[in-house]
Amino acid sequence: MTSRITDTTSGKINGVDQGGVVSFRGIPYAASPIGELRFAPPSPHAGWAGVREATQAGPAVPQPASRLERVMGPRVPDWDEDGCLTVNVHVPRHAFEGGVPRPVLLWWHGGGFSSGSGGWDWYDGAKLAELGDIVVVTANYRLGALGYLYLPEIGAANLGAQDQAAALRWVSDNIAAFGGDPRTVTVGGQSAGAFSSLSLALDPETAGLVTRVLLQSTPFGVEPPDAENAAETTAEFLRLLGLPANSADAKALRALPVEQLLSAYGRLARPGRVSPPMFPVLGGPGLPRSWSQALEDGALEGKSLMLGTTRDEATAFLAFDPDVRDLTATGAIGLLAGRLGDQAHGVYREHAARLPRATPGQVFTAIQTDALFRDGTLDLADHQAAGANPVYAYQFDYQPAGDEHALGATHCAELPFLFTTFDAYPDCPMLGRPTPAARELGRAFATTVAEFVTTGSVRDWLPYAPGTPARVRHFG
Repeated sequence: MTSRITDTTSGKINGVDQGGVVSFRGIPYAASPIGELRFAPPSPHAGWAGVREATQAGPAVPQPASRLERVMGPRVPDWDEDGCLTVNVHVPRHAFEGGVPRPVLLWWHGGGFSSGSGGWDWYDGAKLAELGDIVVVTANYRLGALGYLYLPEIGAANLGAQDQAAALRWVSDNIAAFGGDPRTVTVGGQSAGAFSSLSLALDPETAGLVTRVLLQSTPFGVEPPDAENAAETTAEFLRLLGLPANSADAKALRALPVEQLLSAYGRLARPGRVSPPMFPVLGGPGLPRSWSQALEDGALEGKSLMLGTTRDEATAFLAFDPDVRDLTATGAIGLLAGRLGDQAHGVYREHAARLPRATPGQVFTAIQTDALFRDGTLDLADHQAAGANPVYAYQFDYQPAGDEHALGATHCAELPFLFTTFDAYPDCPMLGRPTPAARELGRAFATTVAEFVTTGSVRDWLPYAPGTPARVRHFG
């Protein structure tokens, strides 16, 4: 491997030539959010003299352990507030050397807006960039209370979303120096990252920088809080910190050890809860209006869309919950009645008929998969396709051999396949031991996504049409 130097708006950086792809890791796109910049909108990086090494990913944003460790596997903590707002850029070698500029995928990790890092080996974009002949960018954004505390009196409102907008603007301003085409940028991501991608594509402040959209397991069934609800959560968070519920004392919050903030955030979370305790706030930066209103206003018109789910999304959240495992049919219907009312019995019966071998807990979990992920995904596909926009809908069906926890094709299952980073997931329940056939499936899935990023369409795949489930492509 040899080094490669290029320019950014902040200074020169030195990356690594890995043969077919050149990678630059840990590039700051904003100043470190420490001191006076904690709980403040992202500020431009001051830059550097000389050549900055960009051979290793920067630290993750401070965060607790992931809620999905039992599904994806554990991570060794690698976080630090200082230096956490970085991007990682992976470029096909020929593009970096002056070939035709390549389309760009800016991809956001999931993790419920409380965990994850674009620098983790799970999401290393080098293989996808080389296989798909595209430029792949991953990035960090502030998480948990650091990213989504709602205290606009001190400037804290959807800071994670503001970080993402800053990273997108960094791509627009810098990606040409890496061989990328700033006029052809797909924003994509999984779960919270899909939520973020759709928000960037719909927000008038950033929509003009987005060409195409890739949405993996978007949590459509989780409604973002309004300002009033977010303020109530913030008041409870402040009480847990021992601060007045109406505190707007930025100095006190910025002086607290970050571990204390993480501890208080953890106490806000409820076991088994799918939605995180803090979430992008409707009406705040990055989410100025509801998605439904933005779509009605035509904010996504003209942008190609690829979107999909895994077959068994909700098992990631419910398969290990003994209360769900032990449900009776009556108990499951009772839980559903809180949301569905008189329709609960019919919905349960319909799903049970479709899953004749499933336990009541598994039927309940399948209903949650539809409510949280699949129904909204198909609704968006119907809406966009009705406007004659190119839409490609998929379902990821791979499940590991053995599957002792009955996860099926669970939430996050497609991620090793997209990035072909199977070896980064040792002892991972959602993946199991990947066979040669699984690795070939990864190549097919990654190639398909890259073709969409490149052209906005996919050969041998009829675009989705409203109400045509036969056009949902199944992988695995």
